[in-house]
Amino acid sequence: MQNPALKRYAWLSIATAVATILLKGLAWRMTDSVGLLSDAIESFVNLAGALMALWMLSVASTPPDDDHAYGHGKAEYFSSAFEGFLILLAAFSIGYAAFERLLNPRGLEAVGVGLVISALASIINLTTARILREVGRNHHSITLEADALHLMTDVWTSAGVIVAVALVWFTGWLWLDPLIALAVAANIVWTGWQLMQRSAAGLMDSALPEEQRRRIEEVLEGYRAQGLEFHAVRTRQAGSHAFINLHVLVPGHWTVQQGHDWSERIEHDLRGVVAQAHTTTHLEPLEDPVSMNDQGLARTQR
Repeated sequence: MQNPALKRYAWLSIATAVATILLKGLAWRMTDSVGLLSDAIESFVNLAGALMALWMLSVASTPPDDDHAYGHGKAEYFSSAFEGFLILLAAFSIGYAAFERLLNPRGLEAVGVGLVISALASIINLTTARILREVGRNHHSITLEADALHLMTDVWTSAGVIVAVALVWFTGWLWLDPLIALAVAANIVWTGWQLMQRSAAGLMDSALPEEQRRRIEEVLEGYRAQGLEFHAVRTRQAGSHAFINLHVLVPGHWTVQQGHDWSERIEHDLRGVVAQAHTTTHLEPLEDPVSMNDQGLARTQR
């Protein structure tokens, strides 16, 4: 079950989005810069994504029930996929505004004050992104990690916009302002695509990351050295939870109690190398050829 305390970080993201919308919107109104407008539009996406994150974290924190015995952790993937879609939508809106301004260039006003306000909004975003990234990694929450990734993208694009708008101010090259906005649109398209890819992988029950699979294999190798064998090793990720299934082959003369005790040790060690892992083991006798009939399920990393 997802940690309910994570929802307070979604509220932090919502508060940050509202604050940056107000600040960036003010910067755009003061300067009439389409580059700063693109930055403000992305903050609206941040707000929608944060609201979606709060909803999905609430769903993910719901305990397992009869219809969802494995919990509701996958709800987090809907949040990151939705945020990725919003990012792509924002990129289209930014591109449209930039193209229109490219055809009809206009001068900028009160640029100095507008850039200071935009820089303040970026500092707020940076602080929140660092907090969300740390908490997301510690609690294996793709929702908070996705939110942090989007905010960091916003920080970098804002920095680029601020520098470029300053160049427009100093040089008078009005055509540079819409080009900035188009560059912002292209950059956030890449971010949105990455988020949607990661969400799709989670919904399709992709295996755990290679580093975690390597640690699992190291645990199993230690038990192979003691005479046990394994096959049908399968892993998947569902939100903040990892699932590990494997068949454990033990000497046929062992008692049920012996086999159970060794399975418990194996599961304990696997949970030690993969955080929040749910492990399921199936005992089989080493000497029985029937134990090899399910080799088609094998997912070992050997």
